[in-house]
Amino acid sequence: MFERIHLQTIKKRINESRKFIQVILGPRQVGKTTMMTQLLSQINIPYTFESADAISATNSTWLLQVWETARLQMKVSKTNEYLLVIDEIQKINNWSEVIKQQWDQDSRERTNIKVILLGSSRLLIQKGLTESLTGRFETLYLGHWSYLEMQAAFGWGVEQYVYFGGYPGSASFIEEENRWKNYINDALIETSISKDILMLTRVDKPALLKQLFELGSLYSGQILSFTKIIGQLQDAGNVTTLANYLKLLSDCGLLSGLEKYAGDVIRKRSSSPKFQVHNNALLTAQNDTTFQETRVNPKEWGRLVESSVGAHLINYSISERYNLYYWREGNEEVDFIMEKGNKTIALEVKSGIHSDNTGMSVFAQKFHPEKVLLVGTGGIPYADFLKINPIELF
Repeated sequence: MFERIHLQTIKKRINESRKFIQVILGPRQVGKTTMMTQLLSQINIPYTFESADAISATNSTWLLQVWETARLQMKVSKTNEYLLVIDEIQKINNWSEVIKQQWDQDSRERTNIKVILLGSSRLLIQKGLTESLTGRFETLYLGHWSYLEMQAAFGWGVEQYVYFGGYPGSASFIEEENRWKNYINDALIETSISKDILMLTRVDKPALLKQLFELGSLYSGQILSFTKIIGQLQDAGNVTTLANYLKLLSDCGLLSGLEKYAGDVIRKRSSSPKFQVHNNALLTAQNDTTFQETRVNPKEWGRLVESSVGAHLINYSISERYNLYYWREGNEEVDFIMEKGNKTIALEVKSGIHSDNTGMSVFAQKFHPEKVLLVGTGGIPYADFLKINPIELF
């Protein structure tokens, strides 16, 4: 079975002495539970593995029971260390308070129970961590699968990755596109929205949130003002509502709205968003066209290539902690601006015959970026770019 590089990181941390709660975050269907199964088969520590997925949200007593069972098992097995793994932790109300109490009790009593928590809603997990568990945890972000991983695990070429995205669970369906699209829409999109957002967060207009996701995905790689979006949605509410819903979709690893780079925080936040899916499957699964039809349509294929580069950049921006923007002024535009500390990198994606872009030179004169890069025609082949960790560019 294919092992993601994150497995060695978490294995190393668990083999260290008990210091921090390990929190593994990431979207649905990227292999968090599979990685845990791999970890548990490779370590010699006795363990308890539980999932809160089917537990009532109000049942915080369940967490206490799980923890007490781990303590009892540790005594019965007469070992000097034990591992407790809890999946879908964000499902339990007030989970962070309970975890804090039990962790601190074990610390006082010198009970060597190591803890791994897994969750698929970044917003809810981080809220709990910052409210109750400050100084007690380390995080590990498990993002969508990269081209290199899909290539190594399933033998995919870059064109398959650009179209079908990076969900390992769907890889066996790609020869039957209707089945593949049903899987992405039902098992991934619908489940992520209903379980990670609607069940756990107050959303006054769930139909609006779903419409925003569908529209934003289909327009991935394009800049649209919220005012313009409102005209295309039923029961659209206001700009603030849409911005909040887009943030929820982003925290679940589905769809983000990139802000305009302006060298000025206030102007960045007031800009029209550039929609960007976190995985190209979320875009193509909602289209009626097939892989073969899209591949021979230069305009559509170019959009998919840019979207796949954007997805690559946005996924690594979470784990590598750099900011990602776009830039536009009048008719001049740069696809992506990466920012880390006081360094900026301007990046343009071209998949057609022409690779000229006056926007890049205008941006360079105005902001003096560290680097200007062209991906695609006349620059770095996009297949090569999708193989690198973008943090290496800084």
